[in-house]
Amino acid sequence: MSSKMSNRVLAKQARDFRASASVTDSAIFNFLSALDSPRALSVWLLYSNNEHPQLVELEVNPKHYNDARRFRDDYIATCFLSKSDFLKLEVSKKQAAMAKFSKFENQCRETNRRFKSPLSDPLYTGSNVWLLNATRRKIAWILGDYDPEEFVESANWGPGVSTLLKGENVSAYNKFQSETGITRDLYSLLSTWFSVAYPSWSDHLSSQSSENLGFTFQRGNVVVTVPKNSKTDRVIAIEPGINSWFQKAIGTMIRRRLSRVGINLNSQDKNQQFAHEGAFLDHLATVDFSSASDSVSSAVVEELLPRRWFQLMSATRSVVGLEGKQVIRWEKFSSMGNGFTFELESLIFYAAALAVCEFRQSSTADVSVFGDDVIIPASCFSLYSDFCAFLGFTVNPTKSFDVGPFRESCGAHYFEDLDCKPLYLKGRLHNVQAIFKLANGVRMLAYRYRRNSGCDRRFLFTWSHLCKRIPKHLRFGIPRGLGDIGLIKNFDEVVPPLAPGRGFEGFLVRGLLETGISRECEGHGLVLDRVRGARGASPIMDKSLNSEDRVQGNSYVLRGRTRLSVSTVLVASWYNLGGWT
Repeated sequence: MSSKMSNRVLAKQARDFRASASVTDSAIFNFLSALDSPRALSVWLLYSNNEHPQLVELEVNPKHYNDARRFRDDYIATCFLSKSDFLKLEVSKKQAAMAKFSKFENQCRETNRRFKSPLSDPLYTGSNVWLLNATRRKIAWILGDYDPEEFVESANWGPGVSTLLKGENVSAYNKFQSETGITRDLYSLLSTWFSVAYPSWSDHLSSQSSENLGFTFQRGNVVVTVPKNSKTDRVIAIEPGINSWFQKAIGTMIRRRLSRVGINLNSQDKNQQFAHEGAFLDHLATVDFSSASDSVSSAVVEELLPRRWFQLMSATRSVVGLEGKQVIRWEKFSSMGNGFTFELESLIFYAAALAVCEFRQSSTADVSVFGDDVIIPASCFSLYSDFCAFLGFTVNPTKSFDVGPFRESCGAHYFEDLDCKPLYLKGRLHNVQAIFKLANGVRMLAYRYRRNSGCDRRFLFTWSHLCKRIPKHLRFGIPRGLGDIGLIKNFDEVVPPLAPGRGFEGFLVRGLLETGISRECEGHGLVLDRVRGARGASPIMDKSLNSEDRVQGNSYVLRGRTRLSVSTVLVASWYNLGGWT
């Protein structure tokens, strides 16, 4: 029994385990068989016959359904493999991403051209003019003024790489220790006060080089692609490190101001709740945009934002990007990878929604924004779409809904009152952790199928088959809420032991955890990171830099380097999912 085996032995078993190639195919077949719909059969036939280009083009239109359960089955079957990275496609996902990226850069160019000569733009008339002025006023009201001290205090490191710092050494410690990348525009802004705002950090940088305060000039950001779904990658731009530090400050400041007016960018709960209400009552529209982050044109930002805020953002952004040897002068104001893009697009979409509601004399109580996921009164959808098109944004017609029984926003999918949240198989089931994740996804889907009052028996075989693919000693039973460190089960399926006395109450369970590999550190970066960590972060701040990335003792966690371990976890309570019925 696993209870008699040491955690070290179990961890070695987990590290050595490799699932056979057939496990993934069996899981796909079992899952689609459980759905038992014509669409599920189509998905299997296309997958098993390597007709993957046709598979990723499958769509489900909720307007063609009048039965919620039938729609749910077809929708979940269609979505199941839509983000899989192992499908065989004829088109390069990178090429597809770059083609789309170029398309929206051209769209930003056209928007910039229109806004430089607004009086000659045929769209610059009627409601668009009124809404543009109203949106500008809303943004000025939300942002107000800013204090330079707030700008300095709100700066922070993001979790990712920079133009100079890459690989496993990306951490707050190493960024303080070695990061020097900066654009000339930002250097011009901070060269006179950086040493006053950050005296210790400035001394450290200057000790490495007496030129330019120790900074290294970078021409701009670097364009790369990262995985997105089965059809395409996602294009992002890696920023110079010092630029990223101050971009995060602007993002935090905008986030804080949006929070004051009821938009919490640290939680998707409001959007998800409104999506449910909109599907059931048909009074709210959910709006999604195509490549919103790549559509924020420079001229629109200059037109909408107060002058001081625009100048501050302009100084921290990258004006040009490097794609291989090609230099791109950006038509967009900021891209994915910039530390304030998410907050900036949220601000623009929210202010535009308020303006449209005011124009239509509709209540703003039902307006909510999370990035490019927008919820507005259904009566405002058409005007909002048209106005956003005037601003250079493209509403995605396949993911936006203003009439009918379906709504989707921030991962919530509802057809009338029925939860239709899909399950995605993103990669092959090659290890224990991947099987844990899919098995738990299947069980939670079965739980939602029964409206959270037991688990739908149709998925029992799929779940059991996955569980049996895991070595017996590693089939750890855990409650809901611990992630995918084991198999989510009911209390009576696990019967965990009580925690011993000494002031603890609860139960002990084992789980398979990925813990970061750390490295000893010393030097000025250690001191700077400790001081920054001791000051604490604002509760409004983006939690982009996990606490485990910070220096712990005299060591820091290597980015992307983990080790599997088996640990015993104390569980205070146990939430049961009910039986298979």
